[in-house]
Amino acid sequence: MRILLTSSSRHGSTDEVGAVIAQELRAAGHDVDQARPEDVADIAGYDAFVLGSAVYMTRWTPQAIDFTERFREQLRSRPVWAFSVGLSGLPKGKISDPHRIGPVLLSIDTKDHVTFAGRFNPADLSLRERSIARMGGASEGDFLDLDAVRAWAGSITAALAASA
Repeated sequence: MRILLTSSSRHGSTDEVGAVIAQELRAAGHDVDQARPEDVADIAGYDAFVLGSAVYMTRWTPQAIDFTERFREQLRSRPVWAFSVGLSGLPKGKISDPHRIGPVLLSIDTKDHVTFAGRFNPADLSLRERSIARMGGASEGDFLDLDAVRAWAGSITAALAASA
């Protein structure tokens, strides 16, 4: 199966999650292309999609949202999985306001959406981002759970096998 995986990352965690998912899907025998959403001009020829975005202020990046808007009709006709990365200060990486991300995902009818905690290193952030993170109570540290990422990728592989 030919799969397009997009990831919109600001500081690298989302791209790292995307790379692990792609590796797992390839290990299961799928042909996976990885791209930044803003670099994709056409999605013809893909059988399934995995879309990922960093989350800031409970929103996906503008590039990830734009991708879903540009290709909404095509995405609705194929299986789509989505993941978000960020909000490391929240318990188990949960989204504080899923309605901000929700409309984007509802418009493309994803098979599943999961949120993974990322990393928070203030040295990697702009002054504005550090201020927002402090106000939001983000905890400094690396909360990325690659075993959870691999398990989720395994669930995609299982769903694809079941639908074949």
